[in-house]
Amino acid sequence: MHRRNMAGLVDTLFYPIVSILCFLVLWHVGVANSRLSIVMPGPWTVITRFFQGFINPIGRHTMTVHILYSLMRVLPAYIVGSIVGIVLGILMGWYPAVNSIIRPLYELIRPIPPIAWIPISIVWFGIGEGSKWFLIFLAAFVPITLNAYAGATSVDTTLFKCSKMLGASDRQIFSTVVLPASIPNIFAGLQVGLSASWATVVAAEMIRSTEGVGWIIISSMDTNDVAQSLVGIVGIGIVGFILAILMRKLEDILCIWNKREV
Repeated sequence: MHRRNMAGLVDTLFYPIVSILCFLVLWHVGVANSRLSIVMPGPWTVITRFFQGFINPIGRHTMTVHILYSLMRVLPAYIVGSIVGIVLGILMGWYPAVNSIIRPLYELIRPIPPIAWIPISIVWFGIGEGSKWFLIFLAAFVPITLNAYAGATSVDTTLFKCSKMLGASDRQIFSTVVLPASIPNIFAGLQVGLSASWATVVAAEMIRSTEGVGWIIISSMDTNDVAQSLVGIVGIGIVGFILAILMRKLEDILCIWNKREV
């Protein structure tokens, strides 16, 4: 057991740290020994400015406020997109009539990236928060619906037959067989949807924003400040990483019954 814990610690902590350090060293060497420094600052400059951003404002706000603004845009739209996606995906997978009606429309929407909806979102919702929420909603809705549908359609047929033999109704089969069996796929969709929503905040904050992590990147184009752009990228990466970890922990807690002992 002790050896297994040590191996797990190495995989989850040591290797990631070494990987990040190697990347930073290669970045530093590449900038210090080539003309790359003309267009890209070194890692120490970016890291220093990133942490200074929590004290000195970038624009009108500090990094903490920018992150909070972006989270306040992402979370409401992500929650609504998750609810709609889960319900619609399961209904599509459980009811053939719903699948026949909704699936063609969904397949038309699925390949379109959220950024392509920016002009239409401005026409429909204006340049306020509504257009931003719409883009983030789409980013969450598409993968979550697909995974919920996959979960509802991948239930073992043996479970259906056994339930029918025991006299279960369709409603009982749905609530006690289909829904629990779909939960692992749903959480996979929630994970992908959360990452897509957080990534889409950059596109969403292109629409008349004066705050947010995406705004940090976009505003840097006005002054050709590559360091500020990289600061925003680092902020998006770190917060996205934290959100992914929190989602995995939530899945571990809620789906502990689905974990297999090794």
